[in-house]
Formats: sequence, structure tokens, C-alpha cells
Amino acid sequence: MKNYWVRSTIYNLAFYLTSAVYCIALSPSLFMSRETYSRITDFWVSTVAFLERAIMGLHYEVIGAENLPKDGAFIIAAKHESAYETFKLRLLFKDPAFVLKKELLSIPLWGAYLKKYDVIAIDRGTPEKALRSLQEGAVRMKEAGRPIIIFPQGTRVKITDTAKDKPYKSGVIRVQEVTKLPIIPMALNSGVFAPKGSWLKRPGTVTFKLLKPIAPGKDRQTVMSELEEKLVAMEAESRKKTREDGYKIAELEYRLSEALEGARSISPKEDVPAK
Repeated sequence: MKNYWVRSTIYNLAFYLTSAVYCIALSPSLFMSRETYSRITDFWVSTVAFLERAIMGLHYEVIGAENLPKDGAFIIAAKHESAYETFKLRLLFKDPAFVLKKELLSIPLWGAYLKKYDVIAIDRGTPEKALRSLQEGAVRMKEAGRPIIIFPQGTRVKITDTAKDKPYKSGVIRVQEVTKLPIIPMALNSGVFAPKGSWLKRPGTVTFKLLKPIAPGKDRQTVMSELEEKLVAMEAESRKKTREDGYKIAELEYRLSEALEGARSISPKEDVPAK
């Protein structure tokens, strides 16, 4: 248990320190070509992946790459369980375009990097503005031949959340309607190893599973039903893994909570529910 805490702390400190240095030291790249800027971004993302492997023992694998189109743009509809995949998607796909809220572009320096990277920024002022900015951005990325990354549930979710807890939204369907591109659902289990909002991370192998494409031309209800069905492919496996490690996770979180409150060490036998 102590090993998890120590390795997670070392990794998190290294991540924040490295990110701060990159953000400041690489600011001149904002005045370079987008191609040069993208190569520098790839180097930073690769550095983060190296830290994860070296410190945390956290790796990843990709299953189903044969389901990707050979060339041109396409839509990746991905589960979003952790900040982990936001970095890996840059490594998995060539120059992907992320769909995100416009407010992020206002963050000092970080927003300037996002603008330089060229994302699909959603103006959420009104539903009409949101739809127009989404579809116009999607068409622009299709013309550029860039993969479009969208999280259908619109936010990070816990591995125990269901579609009822965090419903799938119609944005991905609206993107497909205007671009006529295939949707490739991407299931993952990053939340098992790097849970949302948790300081603690666990070693292992995150799986990215690319599922069979959903072709354009189907009605909205059919697309949404098919998408949800495909994206729950790994949820049962993720939950099973969580149940198997439930004792460890409960003990870690309990110990961390007590430590932050300045309490003495607890006895897991007495205070942590057994499986």
C-alpha cells in the first residue's frame, strides 16, 4: 500500500513539474509553424508516457486497430474515464482534433497552446451557437483530413457510472450527419488504473479497444443505441477488476483520508470492509 502512495506522489510531482517547465520554456513555439509546434507537443506527450512507465509501471495496449480507415478523417467516439487518455489519444492518432468547450481557450498560456493546436471549440452560449460551432469545426477538420475526437458523454465518468448516470449526448451524431464520416467507438478501462479525481494511480496496462465502425446514413436513434451498446463492451471487465481490487482501493483511500486529517494509521482489518 505504501508503495502505491510513494510512486503516485513521485509521478504526480514529476508530471506537474515537467508540465510547468514545458509550458513556460516552450512558449516560443507559439510563434513557430503549426507543424513544428505539433512535433514539440508530441515530445511532451511522449515524456508524460515515459514517466508513467518508468515511475508507475503504467502501460497501454491497443486492440482493434484494423477497424480504423486506411486514410482520411474519421470520428473517434471515446469513453472518458481519466485524464490519462487525453494524453494518449495524441499518440494513438495522427494529429487528432479534440472537441472541447470554448472556455478552455481563455486559460492563460494553456489556452494559447490549444488555439495553436487548432481544436473544435464549442461556443455554449446558446444551443444554436453550440451546434453551429461544433458542425463548422467538424467540417473544417474533415477537409484537413484530421481524426475528430469526441467524448459522447461530455465529461469524465467513473467506471461505476452507467449510461443512465451519465447519458450519451447527440453531439457525435450531429458531427456524423454533417461530415458523413464513420464513427469508431473506443472503449477503455483507464479509470481502473488512474481514477477520476484520485491522487493514487496503479500499475498495469490500460486497454484501448477500437470497435467496428458505425457507418453514416443511419437514423439518430439507431446510431445512439449502437454506440452505447458498443461502448459498454469493457465496462463489465472494468467493474470486475474493481471488485477484485476493492479491498486494496478501499484501504488506500481510507489511509489517505486519515493521513490528510492528521490521524494515526488505521488497522485495515478493523476499519476497511472486507470483500
